[in-house]
Amino acid sequence: METTLHRQLKEHYAASGGLTEQRIGRYRIDVIRDKQLIEVQLASLTAIRDKIAALVKKHDVLIVKPIIICKHLVKLRRAGGRIVSRRRSPKKRTLLDIFDELVHFTRVYPHRRLTLEVLLIEIEEHRYPGHGRRRRWRDNDHLVEDQHLVQIHEVHQFRTAADLCRMLPEKLPRQFHTGHLSEGLSVERWIAQRMAYCLRHTGAIQQVGKLRGAWLYEQPDTKAA
Repeated sequence: METTLHRQLKEHYAASGGLTEQRIGRYRIDVIRDKQLIEVQLASLTAIRDKIAALVKKHDVLIVKPIIICKHLVKLRRAGGRIVSRRRSPKKRTLLDIFDELVHFTRVYPHRRLTLEVLLIEIEEHRYPGHGRRRRWRDNDHLVEDQHLVQIHEVHQFRTAADLCRMLPEKLPRQFHTGHLSEGLSVERWIAQRMAYCLRHTGAIQQVGKLRGAWLYEQPDTKAA
């Protein structure tokens, strides 16, 4: 079932003359606007990988990928019932989470007909007691009734592999490893490793050697400069 959040985002992108829920061959498209096909993808990008690979052969495609950076949890007494409480979720997500999506999407992105638009959004999530409703309601014991858009905070567009390099730390050695990324971005090493994997497989960076067992990378235009 479509969430309110998905419908709101479709309407947002169709607001300037776009058409929603159109068919192109065997595929249903969320929005078609100015000959561009727009897909709003709340779930993993992996789920639409084959669909997008087929569509970009003949069409310009915009993937809209929301990342929820702020979530307000609204607890209901029961499905469709009254509100019991509301609080802000402690979970934090950032723009860097897009690399979680790109890990299995590098066979499709980048492509000259494909644009990835990442939205950093704030939402409300309405939830009610799940299977343990007869016991004290725990945070992981719930069912989601719906999600609603509160605000779009930021919009980031990525068309080329080089665009991904905007997320690299400002001060990097000419040749760097994932430890430099981890320190420069203040993230755990495994996050930096996933980022480096995506950047390498999209062609944004290249491997140039090793230093004490760690792969070294640099941007392709570094040597030319």
